[in-house]
Amino acid sequence: MKSCLIVIDAQESFRHRPYFTPRDLSAYASAQNALIEGCRAAGVPMVRIFHVDGPARADNPFAIESGHVRPLAELTPFEAAATYTKHRHSALVGTGLDVWLTQNGIGRLIVSGIRTEQCCETTARHASDLGWAVDFVTDATLTFDMTQPDGRPLPADDIKARTATVLEGRFATLCTVEQALERAGVLATA
Repeated sequence: MKSCLIVIDAQESFRHRPYFTPRDLSAYASAQNALIEGCRAAGVPMVRIFHVDGPARADNPFAIESGHVRPLAELTPFEAAATYTKHRHSALVGTGLDVWLTQNGIGRLIVSGIRTEQCCETTARHASDLGWAVDFVTDATLTFDMTQPDGRPLPADDIKARTATVLEGRFATLCTVEQALERAGVLATA
């Protein structure tokens, strides 16, 4: 089955949000870069997704006008087979990505990027419902602490664990970087 790496919203915009913290950035970038480098070496297509929304003003980090809708500085540069700008949580809504995947014979998506529980999880669920196999590489996703509706903190690690729990076996196969590369035919299995 032909695979494609989807790099979702790995963009500088997040660095300019009040919830941003660099705490998990290095580990995320290391995993994301390993996926990029492995896929590039094996000729696995890679698709880049950018999120754009809100007012079209320079002070909105998710507006093109801000200059922040560009790859995260920590990422290894790569030539994307396709690049899409989305305005919704799923990378499959209103972008044409679904058409590109079908035209290119892609059967499995390797989901990675920012934020774990938002655009990455939503894209994984949507892709599964549309019939694609989904490999969700939790280590190659990044999120940030949140505050629950009752005011209690919700740490990023708990958010990632919750996403893994609800996706595994229902919407996706949870994979390490190495497992995702093996399943894509990049690494030989032992």
